[in-house]
Amino acid sequence: MTEIKDSTQLLRMLNELYPVELLTVQAVTNEMFRCTAKQDVYFVRITNYKSYEEQLEEVTYTNFLCREGLAVSPTISSLKRNVVEKITLNGKEVLTVLYKAAPGIHLPREQWNADVLKELGCQIGRLHRFSQKFEEIHPVKYINDWHDNEEYDFLKYIPNEETAIREIAQDVLSTIKGLPKIRSNYGLLHGDLWLENILVDDSKLSMVDFQDCEKNFYIFDLAVPIYSAIEYSFVGGGNIVEYGRSITKAILDGYREEHDLPAEMVELLPLFIKLKEVFEYSLMHMYWNKEKLTEEQIRIMNHYRMRIERNHLLLDM
Repeated sequence: MTEIKDSTQLLRMLNELYPVELLTVQAVTNEMFRCTAKQDVYFVRITNYKSYEEQLEEVTYTNFLCREGLAVSPTISSLKRNVVEKITLNGKEVLTVLYKAAPGIHLPREQWNADVLKELGCQIGRLHRFSQKFEEIHPVKYINDWHDNEEYDFLKYIPNEETAIREIAQDVLSTIKGLPKIRSNYGLLHGDLWLENILVDDSKLSMVDFQDCEKNFYIFDLAVPIYSAIEYSFVGGGNIVEYGRSITKAILDGYREEHDLPAEMVELLPLFIKLKEVFEYSLMHMYWNKEKLTEEQIRIMNHYRMRIERNHLLLDM
């Protein structure tokens, strides 16, 4: 996390570092800042969340995707021609990357329908096709396999007394780790394609925030937006089970237009949605202050506990 105490100092440093004339800088999160220029909007990421080598490999990957024609945010090189720069803020060295803002908006929840999600499936298919091409040219050295990331260390964060959930979490992890990894089903992907990381401009979709990109089974990049849509974007007016089926079909149909999708991986989609569900529950324990939980946080945690302990399937295929 990067706390910026003096936005004026940060603005001056960025203008000295990059070939742009930024007028304002405003915090969006602790790590992402929105910057405006006379005509364009930029976002600067300032974080040590991952090492210099990992961030450089990530940005090399996203710039490759951009050159291939995928709608992702392009980076702006510094005056030193670096895409990842080191700066000192509050006496601490941090890494910074400047992005030109992608076009589009966060789509209102009720507009995440089958047509939009089919287009998302197409974009994910293209992403994975370009990812395979990238890995042929640039073998990945620093971006982790999914299970080596701290966020997947479920048993470290889920309390010992929650024996049922720990058993389910361990079973999900061991089952997925035991799946055969081959070029057609496993590789570099976004890793966090929940709907807030997708911008919509008319019918065009852009993917943003590749900070959590990882090596994983490609089906996971399909499981995350399906999970996200069912969990956050269904606003009533119908049957949520049918909504889940319709958007799943739409995403899979779109994906198949751009990339192969082995039938055996489709059958594993509920397993990867369960992985995402346990992942989210573990993050609550990882980041929330257990001594100061709000009523809403307690309600959410209990909601997850009941679903996971009862082995409830979020997606009925």
